[in-house]
Amino acid sequence: MAEQAPVTEPRILVLGDSLSFHGPDSGHPADEPRLWPNVCARHLGGDAVLFAGFGWTARDAWWALIGDPQLWAELHRADVVVLAVGSMDTLPSPLPTYLRTGLRYLRPDGLRRFARGAYRRAQPALARLTRGRPAVLPARLTVRYLDTAVGALRVLRPELPIVGWLPSVHRSADYGRVHSERAATAARLTAWSEHADVPMFDVAGVVGEHVLRGHGNPDGMHWGWDGHAAVGRAMAERISAIRPGVASAPVPGRDAHGT
Repeated sequence: MAEQAPVTEPRILVLGDSLSFHGPDSGHPADEPRLWPNVCARHLGGDAVLFAGFGWTARDAWWALIGDPQLWAELHRADVVVLAVGSMDTLPSPLPTYLRTGLRYLRPDGLRRFARGAYRRAQPALARLTRGRPAVLPARLTVRYLDTAVGALRVLRPELPIVGWLPSVHRSADYGRVHSERAATAARLTAWSEHADVPMFDVAGVVGEHVLRGHGNPDGMHWGWDGHAAVGRAMAERISAIRPGVASAPVPGRDAHGT
């Protein structure tokens, strides 16, 4: 009988957006045990390290990969990398990204608050008027940034398993409940994943009903703790299927929240 590889305690490096740290009420510190990266890590008997930000796209993940020395250090210790970005890329963006994100730099403070408030009020109607186009990041650029990131990771760590992420869904009134570009981005990412040999995680297949039936955050985009638990368990199964020596199973005594 062939000897089985020993079960290891993997270190999971996640590059994500706010779906990786925002719960049913607000954003949470990365070590909050109910967040999906930590749920996933517990099911694998390891730990998770998260690099993420509000509104992060595939481009932001690439910028972090090439510009954050702490991330460089973690790459030496990682056993799996999860590219949990792409969902925010698909959101309607009636203003070009550089103008929308540049509102925060307006001065004086009163002008900044007025401009940001006016845009937030107008955004739902503009998203419906433009039918959700353009998106925050075109699908071709989402693929390009992810492909570049994967190429760089494979130069640095050829043996490192990498998991991709298909866009989530939303029912957010802030975006006029419009999500026209999601399907096109998901299709491009699926085609790219086959070419790049990067297994994808279908997050919408796991948490879509949770979001669309209103069981998540009232903002219609982020998840409740049940959603995080479901994604964490499913991601653990996805990782265990591609990484030898990792077993997806609850670890006694380590799951304080029973997820």
